[in-house]
Amino acid sequence: MSLAPRAVLVHRTTEYEELVARHGTHGQAAFFLASRGRDIAEVSERHRRAHRALAEVTSAIPLAWRRTQVERSDLDRFLFAPEDVVVVVGQDGLVANVAKYLDGQPVVGIDADPGRNPGVLVRHRAEQAPVLLASVGSTGADELTMVEAVADDTQRLVALNEIYLGTAGHQTARYRLGLEDDGGAVEAQASSGVLVGTGTGATGWLRSLWQERGARLALPAPTEDRLLWFVREAWPSPATGTSLVAGELTAAAALTLTVESDRLIAFGDGIETDALELTWGQTVRVGTCARRLRLVG
Repeated sequence: MSLAPRAVLVHRTTEYEELVARHGTHGQAAFFLASRGRDIAEVSERHRRAHRALAEVTSAIPLAWRRTQVERSDLDRFLFAPEDVVVVVGQDGLVANVAKYLDGQPVVGIDADPGRNPGVLVRHRAEQAPVLLASVGSTGADELTMVEAVADDTQRLVALNEIYLGTAGHQTARYRLGLEDDGGAVEAQASSGVLVGTGTGATGWLRSLWQERGARLALPAPTEDRLLWFVREAWPSPATGTSLVAGELTAAAALTLTVESDRLIAFGDGIETDALELTWGQTVRVGTCARRLRLVG
């Protein structure tokens, strides 16, 4: 007999909860915000909306299903199962936070604060949860492309939006950049880092670099097996070049980076605390990930 699905509700601590935890009481948190020209009423109202959405989604889970909740900070210690249905209640970024821990499980994105979030990944409202969960097995899902970085010591990092390679402080990084699909072109560079992003990431950090470069490359669609990459602030010198500063990677192509600094890192989706540690001489390969995020439309 197969197991009933398990609904995994992913959420994050609200700003109000963080403030009260830091300052001890509601009153002290209110005083702190007031001293900086803010009103705690706005913060507490967003907190109430988030908890109302979470409660509404919880009540919509079919009775025969198992259920559990996981907070964002505990994702790296949580074990997802193949039969899980992942319900993200929060912001778009929370879907990206959970994506790298999944392997084919369907994801339903619920916008906990409609009108405040873009709704690119949290596409649904809490009141739609009963219909969505009842039909999750038959409802179509978008297979969103992800990006991965694999180091020569087997370290591996997966991200939904983008992967950044450079120094922890975004200062000058030294490395050799190579393109596997361009006749093996290699260039020594000094820059503030390299960004490789997906079509989903084209709504965020990747788009800002794309616009800065004059939008000469077409942005990929979220489901397209194509990535864009940009070198940030490449510095020309007698030992470093600036000819390889932007491009695209098809599904079969990859970018390689060989470290020529004491320490570089690679992190995904803005989470610097979960990074690959790279030292002098190591090589990391960045390209399209074979896994996809199944986001219920």
